[in-house]
Amino acid sequence: MAPSYDKTIATAASLAASLMLVRSLANELLPSEVRDALSSALASLRSRMTWRHTIVIKEIEGWCRNCVYDAVEAYLATRINANLNMERLRVSSAGASEKMVVGMEAGEEMPDVYQGAEFKWCLVTREVRADTDSVGDGAHEVRSYEVSFHKRHKEKALKEYLPFIVAAAKAINDQERSLDIYMNEHGNEWSSIVLHHPSTFDTLAMDMTQKRAIVDDLDRFIKRKDYYRRIGKAWKRGYLLYGPPGTGKSSLIAAIANHLRFNIYDLELTGVDSNSDLRRLLVGMTNRSILVVEDIDCTIELKQREEDDKEHAKSNSTEKKKAEDKVTLSGLLNFIDGLWSTSGEERVIIFTTNYKERLDPALLRPGRMDMHIHMGYCTTEAFRILANNYHSIDYHVTYPEIEALIEEVTVTPAEVAEVLMRNDNTDVALHDLVELLKLKKKDATEIETESKQAEEKKDANEIKTQSMQVDEKKIVDEIKTESVQVEKKDDKKVVVKSEFTENESG
Repeated sequence: MAPSYDKTIATAASLAASLMLVRSLANELLPSEVRDALSSALASLRSRMTWRHTIVIKEIEGWCRNCVYDAVEAYLATRINANLNMERLRVSSAGASEKMVVGMEAGEEMPDVYQGAEFKWCLVTREVRADTDSVGDGAHEVRSYEVSFHKRHKEKALKEYLPFIVAAAKAINDQERSLDIYMNEHGNEWSSIVLHHPSTFDTLAMDMTQKRAIVDDLDRFIKRKDYYRRIGKAWKRGYLLYGPPGTGKSSLIAAIANHLRFNIYDLELTGVDSNSDLRRLLVGMTNRSILVVEDIDCTIELKQREEDDKEHAKSNSTEKKKAEDKVTLSGLLNFIDGLWSTSGEERVIIFTTNYKERLDPALLRPGRMDMHIHMGYCTTEAFRILANNYHSIDYHVTYPEIEALIEEVTVTPAEVAEVLMRNDNTDVALHDLVELLKLKKKDATEIETESKQAEEKKDANEIKTQSMQVDEKKIVDEIKTESVQVEKKDDKKVVVKSEFTENESG
């Protein structure tokens, strides 16, 4: 047996060496066109001889996330329980109270049967080195699902099985999925965590008229896909939230996300190095999502486009290159309503600011920020909503006093909520709120008195200054008058003396 085994090994080695020699000679002697034709013919022959075919579904295609990948991930998570014979599983949970999500680990295989046809799934991961000019650690993981099947099921896989998975995943997501909030990191990549914010329009401390106007606008927006297509505009809507700190801008964003069931993409502009990175991030957003840029007036210096053009014309080539690498107002506006605004559908864009007057007018016009929402100080209606949220009451004997004080002082919903949260005893909490409002009224009265006194003092000083100026002018006029009179008197004496001299001479 041993000689036969050795002979087989030697034959195989000799055959391999011969094939390598033939390949080397072919590469040197045959033209590239002939080599390509032979390679294509061999691939075709191999494909005909191979009975299993494979479809690769990458997580990222170009700059965009592959929706089919997300659908496959959601679908396979529901099939794990039927395939517990896998050696390695990936288990995750968004929080202590959330149910565990079981998924495939890289390298594992999982079979699935659809209408009598068997499909075998595998999760494949590989590390890709980034360009030296890119921001980050220089490498990132690329994931993809691969499904293999008998070649006679190829048409069924493409036309029936994959569309079935996409539809099933949509139904799963509509029923069970939690919302995610994404953050940008490493220059042009998104990372996500589950959004647990409980804010809804029912619990939002806002006047009912304003609240109803926002809800109606959102509901109208999500029903108008055909309308936006007919008028030739991108299916998106922009909202500007402005007002003092603590007036509920973040809570309103969460309420909008929970109402629409849209994921949130929280864009930190200071973490973006260039317009190209900004473009990759924004194109990488999914449909049915909310882009949020908080405190846009102070997160980054966004110059007006005219100023950018002037500086660009004056700068040298090095400075021009640096300027091109910066995030500019033009780059942001190009995504909001330029050509890149059509890269996705059913998107909401929200900017927040404490100082609306600081923003460039180019950001505020309709088509970019379609609805401007002022988030003001706490009103009596907002107070009643907060009291009901924190203490489940509709009325209390302190309500008249509290509402009268709220009409007189400026207090934010955040300040009211903080006082109501301090004590579970309703009487104590509302009494503390009364004391806070009285203190604010006292402070406001003192400030008003000091301001009035300062104004009166300023007026008195102005009157005194004007009086002194009048007195000085009067004195100057008197001195001037006396001087003129003296001059006239001297002139008269000179004339008299002259006449007397003439008489003596005569």
